[in-house]
Amino acid sequence: MSRTSYDRFLTVFSPEGRLYQVEYAFKAISGSGHTAIAVRGKDTAVVITQKKVPDKLLDSATITHLFSITPTIGCVMTGLIADARAQVMRARAEAAEFRYKYGYEITPDALARRMANINQVYTQRAGMRPLGIAMILIGIDPEFGPQCFKLDPAGYFVGYHATAAGQKQQEAMNNLEKKWKKLDSGRGADDAVKAGKTLSRAEVIEMAIESISTVHATDFKPDEVEIGIVSDGDEEDPKTRGQWRVMDTAEIERHLLAYAEKD
Repeated sequence: MSRTSYDRFLTVFSPEGRLYQVEYAFKAISGSGHTAIAVRGKDTAVVITQKKVPDKLLDSATITHLFSITPTIGCVMTGLIADARAQVMRARAEAAEFRYKYGYEITPDALARRMANINQVYTQRAGMRPLGIAMILIGIDPEFGPQCFKLDPAGYFVGYHATAAGQKQQEAMNNLEKKWKKLDSGRGADDAVKAGKTLSRAEVIEMAIESISTVHATDFKPDEVEIGIVSDGDEEDPKTRGQWRVMDTAEIERHLLAYAEKD
C-alpha cells in the first residue's frame, strides 16, 4: 500500500505509526507565510507577528492575527486564519463557561489544557479535521505571573519562556535559544527560569522585535508587525496593567526606533 492510501483517512495509522493528515495540518502552519514569536520575562509576556495586507483595497484595520480571549489572556494565531477565528470563538466560550461555573477568570494553563484536549479529539474522530493552526497563548496568572503556552493541531501543549511558530519557526527558536543562553551573565542555559526573571518589560519587547527582525533579515515598519502584550510591570500604564492589549502603531514605532538606535 502506498503512502497515499494511508493519508486519505484521518483515523488510519500508517505502518510506521504516523497520522499523515495530522502532519499535513502542521504543514498548513509552516506554509502560511507568517512567523509569530512570544517571549516572557519577569512581569511581562509579549507576542509579535508579521502583518501582511495582500491587497491595497483592503482595510488593514480588519486584518489581524492577535485575539483577546479574556481581559488578561490573549493569543497569536499562525496558519489558516478562518480556522484560527473558529478556535478563538471556542476558546472564548470555554473561558466564559469557566467563569460562569467557578466565579473567577480561567488561568492561562487551564485554558491551554482545555483547548489542547479539544484539538486532540479532532485527531481521532473521522467526522472532523484537525485545525491548521498553532495557537500561542499569553496571560498573567495570579499565582505564577506571566505565562506563555503553545498549542498544536495534534493536541500537544507546553509552557515556554520564549517560542515561535510559523514559516521560520526553527530559525526563530534557534535565535531565541542563543539569546537566552546569554542572559543572567551567560548563565541562561543553566537556569532558564532564573534567567527569565532578569528580563524587564522593555527587554522582553526588544528581544521579540530583535528575533523577528533577525530571522527575516528585515527592518520592519510599524504597520508591518503586530505586538500584543500583557504586563503588570511598573512601566505599564496603571489603567492597562495586567490586561491583554494590542499596541497601536505609534507605540510600535517607539519600540522599533528604540531597537534601531540600540544597534
